[in-house]
Amino acid sequence: MNVDDAGTQAADQAFDLVIRAQRAVLPEGVSAAEVGVREGAIVEIATEGAGLSGSTSANARVVELDDSQVLLPGLVDSHVHVNDPGRSEWEGFASATRAAAAGGVTTIVDMPLNSLPPTVNVESLGIKRQVAASKAFIDVGFWGGAIPGNTGDLKPLFDAGVYGFKCFLEDSGVDEFPPLEPEELCADLAELAKYDGLLIVHAEDHSVMADAPKNSGRKFSDFLASRPREAENVAIARVIDAARETGARAHILHLSSADALPQIAEAKAEGVKLTVETCPHYLVFTAEEIPDGATTHKCCPPIREESNREALWQGLVDGTIDCIVSDHSPSTAELKLLDTGDFGAAWGGISSLQLGLSLVWTEAAKRGIDLAEVVAWMSSAPASVAGVKNKGAIALGNDADFAVFAPDEEWTVHAAELYHRNQISAYDTRAVRGAVKQTILRGAPVDFDEPQGRLLRAR
Repeated sequence: MNVDDAGTQAADQAFDLVIRAQRAVLPEGVSAAEVGVREGAIVEIATEGAGLSGSTSANARVVELDDSQVLLPGLVDSHVHVNDPGRSEWEGFASATRAAAAGGVTTIVDMPLNSLPPTVNVESLGIKRQVAASKAFIDVGFWGGAIPGNTGDLKPLFDAGVYGFKCFLEDSGVDEFPPLEPEELCADLAELAKYDGLLIVHAEDHSVMADAPKNSGRKFSDFLASRPREAENVAIARVIDAARETGARAHILHLSSADALPQIAEAKAEGVKLTVETCPHYLVFTAEEIPDGATTHKCCPPIREESNREALWQGLVDGTIDCIVSDHSPSTAELKLLDTGDFGAAWGGISSLQLGLSLVWTEAAKRGIDLAEVVAWMSSAPASVAGVKNKGAIALGNDADFAVFAPDEEWTVHAAELYHRNQISAYDTRAVRGAVKQTILRGAPVDFDEPQGRLLRAR
């Protein structure tokens, strides 16, 4: 492609940044390319040897990737719990966005909990934006929350620029963010249908959970039994029915139960406005390998059996699952109860914001899945689901957000070396393949000392 967004020949024009790569992951596939950037945006994508040049400005740069490196679009992680303000000892915007940048992520969308206050009205959104503004090392957008009694707050939040609304159908783990009853789920979807809003759902059914064995103690098998696949399957069926009835858009968060894939595929084929995500921990770990007492591996819904993991991979390959996001849900070491290993009482959440690309690529490569597909699941797909504009692809007019990735470099995760505020990781000492060598935000290398991220609005 030799034409810039104004429709003029641009090969002989100067750019603020030129990146030359033998391998670049473009929307149409992997190929050699030269990418020209001006004023933070991609304005030229040319074939190898086009000779794009930097401007005479002192800040202009030409970057040539070596043969071991691949140019990727900056990743988009639309499921991140930053917890700031209110629980910033769990994670904060500075630590979270540094970790994201170190993992090749240039945009996150922050969940409405577990911050205090939760993002359930315009006032609380304003508080969160004010806190994030001076701390963001990458770009940050925000989800709103749907809880009992705040249906009237959804449209004002929508107008204020949130990307959609999160709800739970089972206890969220924090008192200030209660779950919706089935009739409230339908009412909120009907409300959102009026202006094409998106409801993103933690789908575990309360009644199924109530009938399941109670969770306590060190045995992972007991924890797994307390959150059965049926809880997800029933809740997802309810979301599908409500989305069909209202015509609203719905998104299933952190899919764990592969048993739900057939009903999801059927709903999509029928035309129900449904999208689905899964997470690295469900694609990496299996229930069989988790030791008793290893509360680092507790998350909700839980990690399931090896056969389930393989079915989730197949759901990605066949398109039933749309995207992969982290569900980065950190806490302090104390809340993980590492000393007692009590799965019943420990906080449920796995921190992987800095590690997602390497984790997923390691497992994908074992299964013969190419890097371009992995990158799409972690960049353009979450950007599309959430509606994050000008992100997630190396395309004309998009923000010049990139990750330089060495796909064959092998390394070992050490939790103490991560940027996460609490350096507790289910992946500690795990060997992975693929390393992020540099992350570029709007044409400039991410500065890990000076925050340069922007706060994003959906509209």
